[in-house]
Amino acid sequence: MHLLRSVLVSLLTASALALPGAEKQSSVKHRRAAGYALKEPPLTTPWTDKVGTNPWPEYPRPQLQRSQWQNLNGVWQYQNASGLDAVQSPPFGQDLGQEVLIPSCLESGLSGIQGNYTLYSWFSTSFEVPSDWDGQNVLLNFGAVDYEATVFVNGQKAGFHRGGYFKFSVDVTRFVKQGQKNELLVFVHDPTDSGDYVIPIGKQTLEPSHIFYTPCSGIWQTVWIEPVPMNHISRLDLDGNKDGQVNITVHTAANVSTSVQVVVHDGDHVVATHRGPTNRPFQFKVVSPKLWSPNSPNLYKVTVILGQDRVQSYTGFRTIERGTVNGVVRPLLNDEFIFLFATLDQGYWPDGIYTPPTKEAMVYDLQLLKKLGFNTVRKHIKVEPELFYQTCDELGLLVIQDMPALRPSQSRTLANGTSVPILPDPAQQVEFGRQLEVLVNQLKSFPSIAAWVIYNEGWGQITTYYPEIELTARVKQLDPTRLVDSTTGWYDHGAGDFSDNHHYANPQCGTPFYSINSSPYDDTRIGFQGEFGGLGNNVSIEHLWNNQNAINSINQTYEIDITVEAWNYRSHLLLSELKDQVTRFSCSGGVWTQTTDVEGEVNGLMTYDRRLQRVDEEQWKADIQGLYDAAAARSNATVSL
Repeated sequence: MHLLRSVLVSLLTASALALPGAEKQSSVKHRRAAGYALKEPPLTTPWTDKVGTNPWPEYPRPQLQRSQWQNLNGVWQYQNASGLDAVQSPPFGQDLGQEVLIPSCLESGLSGIQGNYTLYSWFSTSFEVPSDWDGQNVLLNFGAVDYEATVFVNGQKAGFHRGGYFKFSVDVTRFVKQGQKNELLVFVHDPTDSGDYVIPIGKQTLEPSHIFYTPCSGIWQTVWIEPVPMNHISRLDLDGNKDGQVNITVHTAANVSTSVQVVVHDGDHVVATHRGPTNRPFQFKVVSPKLWSPNSPNLYKVTVILGQDRVQSYTGFRTIERGTVNGVVRPLLNDEFIFLFATLDQGYWPDGIYTPPTKEAMVYDLQLLKKLGFNTVRKHIKVEPELFYQTCDELGLLVIQDMPALRPSQSRTLANGTSVPILPDPAQQVEFGRQLEVLVNQLKSFPSIAAWVIYNEGWGQITTYYPEIELTARVKQLDPTRLVDSTTGWYDHGAGDFSDNHHYANPQCGTPFYSINSSPYDDTRIGFQGEFGGLGNNVSIEHLWNNQNAINSINQTYEIDITVEAWNYRSHLLLSELKDQVTRFSCSGGVWTQTTDVEGEVNGLMTYDRRLQRVDEEQWKADIQGLYDAAAARSNATVSL
């Protein structure tokens, strides 16, 4: 292991960040299989041993919250399935033989399985419907299942869902029995990048290598049930702009037009009440709202009442658009140029893979970014639990949200020996577009989201024609209140709001020079550095993903800095270079790679286990503030070269 260099822990000691206390869990009866046990992952975090057998007790859907619910997270049963045909012979009423923690990725230590090639799986548990829910419909909700889920309740097929990053609900009213245990059985098929499948997978791969990581299969976000009236609120589209206008659509299960009441609260004070129709947009105003921004993340509670259905939500008043400031196209927040400075945030965990061990752990990452002065996070080709976006809303962190990529940077060899990139066929491209719509519709009500990313570095992007042009128009129609970064890095054909360059290690942001992997700066759009940095600093084995293939790939990092002092010195130089490009050219923001190390990558602000920080906090705070100061100065004066 000649690659391993010991570093002094005292140089990297993590700053103490306040972690929020765990919220109270709803009462729930689980099938408790005594055999569940954490499997030791290649690396742990400070939260690994705190997960227990009742993980993620928090209410998981903060923008459509009901007072009655039952959390089904905990110890379930699991068994591997033989293939797709297994769904035709469900193991009703059978002991599945192994115990698994829900929610978790089957490949994770927290799952108790830590499997490989878990392409086909069965999951089971049982639940009781509380007696005081009698007369109401029962919804069974899943935060996310990767990739396809077939749901059975009491021996009957209740629903099917495709898409590994998105929530879905199944009305199980006609399948459940009051006062009895109800059997829940879920068949999951997750092909990842096997065979000819071209599906949204982000950085998941069955063969992890350097910048591509361990996959996540199975039920990896919260499962819960809740009672609702037969005609209930199924979705809220909610947006507040800088002028106090509330734009809202209240979708209902019955899909008929009726009246709904909306009440907006500022703390304990009602600031607006309005009645409008269901299933079509309507607007009303809040007078003189306190605006939402990273410096003042003001949020307003919203209550929506449809007959006997009452849900709690929230919104923030802000307007995100693009405009010209002193001759340069800029991102604007509430009519002012905002320099967007983010980290590339992968959202991977050594103990949970895609599933953070706890909410506290997830919040810890975001608190660190906010503490250092970042005002944005780029959620990199992954979708997080909704509590992640709520935390960004509350902290004041803008979000650039990527669509998970299709088969990144993979090729196949044709019969004639030619190697060609693996790209979607027409049906797979249609499915990618459908899931892009789901992404936007499910997340567009979070005030923190500033921009949508369609393609990252050409991964899964067809270049014989330009699908991003139509997809950009589709996203703009679904959500006209956000910017769209159609192609971050590589194949830019003029679509969207950003002229986005990727370059490691130093930046090329809105400049009259560019690299082979990005297009020239287009001054009709926002000049943006979608990725840069990537500076590596190796650490001792106790803070590394202890997998030999990952360790062997460390020297593939863009740059290795021998000491943490050298790493901070190089970071300072690159941030100073970005600042110079803000002053001289048309740079409107950047994304530093990255929040944490991931598996064989050692270029994070923190190590993968979150136990050590590389950052010299005072230096980074000053350098980041320098970017904002340079942007403010450029907004107020024309700089001549």
